[in-house]
Amino acid sequence: MRQVTLRTGETIPQLGLGTWHMGEQRANRAAEADALKLGLDLGMTLIDTAEMYGEGGAEEVVAEAVKGRRDETFIVSKVYPHNASRTGAIAACERSLKRLKTDRIDLYLLHWRGSYPLAETVGAFERLKADGKIRHWGVSNFDTDDLDELAGVPNGRNCISNQVLYHLGSRGIDFDLIEQCADEKIVVMAYSPLGQGRILRNAALAKVAGRHGVSPAAIALAWTMRHPHVVAIPKASRAEHVRENLVAADLVLTAADLADLDAAFPPPKRSTPLGML
Repeated sequence: MRQVTLRTGETIPQLGLGTWHMGEQRANRAAEADALKLGLDLGMTLIDTAEMYGEGGAEEVVAEAVKGRRDETFIVSKVYPHNASRTGAIAACERSLKRLKTDRIDLYLLHWRGSYPLAETVGAFERLKADGKIRHWGVSNFDTDDLDELAGVPNGRNCISNQVLYHLGSRGIDFDLIEQCADEKIVVMAYSPLGQGRILRNAALAKVAGRHGVSPAAIALAWTMRHPHVVAIPKASRAEHVRENLVAADLVLTAADLADLDAAFPPPKRSTPLGML
């Protein structure tokens, strides 16, 4: 498993496990936890979740998946913007810790910008870090101007990650945000790297996949991971999808592959608003 190095020097897997839409139906939770356990077995030891996902249900699925192996897992969770006040973020984190059945969250993110000042949210994150409740903090859905503003608040430069929508069909961050994150040593986490499946029927993607003898999904994931500071976190709630995604971890796309994909999914020529789902 290729690794991405955080600003702190710690490394995390470049391919992780997403949990969006998990935990929404109790009847599916055991199977979802089993899929996450398989991912851990295969080296995808980064699990991304949020208090929003299943209104805490996904965090409970993660708790089941990491039971007995918490120390080998890097857990990412997120706080709702309406909970991101100085006291609200601390209370929300405590609730997430309880659902996750752990004493710390490895990376805690502001899910998207809300009405609370960034300085207030950062203050809460720094307090959580000092208290050992979280190890690192970051943001999600932040564009270039948001990161510039964040850098100007006290301790704002302690942000280590920005989680954004990024896939072949939504590559606006390629214009400037991805380079800014690299320059500032902020790891990019690509959510929905498969475009929720919509991009997988593209003929050019199928052509590149055939060239490598893999699935279009594997190529799409490998494309997001062509940057050394980008982590992909596809959701996989079934064992076959976990194994299919793992193939991407060893794929290296050629110049011809990238040219074919650029022709089918053109890179941005100007700055565009950050995409969100």
